[in-house]
Amino acid sequence: MKFIVVTGTSRGIGFELSKLLADAGYNVLALSRNEEPIKSIAHKNITAFPFDVSSSEDREKVSKYLKDKNGKVIALINNAGILINKPFLEITEDEFKSVYDVNVFGVASMTKLIVPFMDEYGHVLTISSMGGIQGSAKFPGLSAYSSSKGAVLTLTELLAEEFKESGPSFNALALGAVQTEMLEEAFPGYKAPVSAKEMAEYIMDFALKGQKMYNGKILQVSSSTP
Repeated sequence: MKFIVVTGTSRGIGFELSKLLADAGYNVLALSRNEEPIKSIAHKNITAFPFDVSSSEDREKVSKYLKDKNGKVIALINNAGILINKPFLEITEDEFKSVYDVNVFGVASMTKLIVPFMDEYGHVLTISSMGGIQGSAKFPGLSAYSSSKGAVLTLTELLAEEFKESGPSFNALALGAVQTEMLEEAFPGYKAPVSAKEMAEYIMDFALKGQKMYNGKILQVSSSTP
């Protein structure tokens, strides 16, 4: 079976993306700590089970599932992420580490897990943030989040170089503000110019076709300049 693997599918972009891919006929492996929202739509093309990207035990479950299905992965979309909005002097060491566990180490571990199930035409797409782009506008309180999003951009470039002879391709999208639950939690009352579904449509198209034109690239997906 051929799959597209999406992390962080309980809400926002990941939820909308999973539905769009499934409606287009792709088998979607939707992974999130809370699988109930995506399971509740009961889509025949979506397989979902509880999954924490920072858990080695949960990652092993994914590996076993793909092996049992003799699965091939067309694309991995590293979408899972957490955000803590807290002044640098107030954020605890455990809180800072928790952001990196998901946003950086989770991405690295998930990628390491899935790449063996891909061929040279596969695409590893990591969802990052404009906050991780050097020279872009920065916001106080996001020291852990934005620095973690910068780390995965460099990781994307490194992996593209390491796998350039054999594939798959690696790219990252640095998103601007999108109207999601996470944005509302970080900046209550702020209204973004782009909906989660609109961004999911863009990500879907790029995940399926972007590797034909790009590898090791960071694309800024924002209607405003840095």
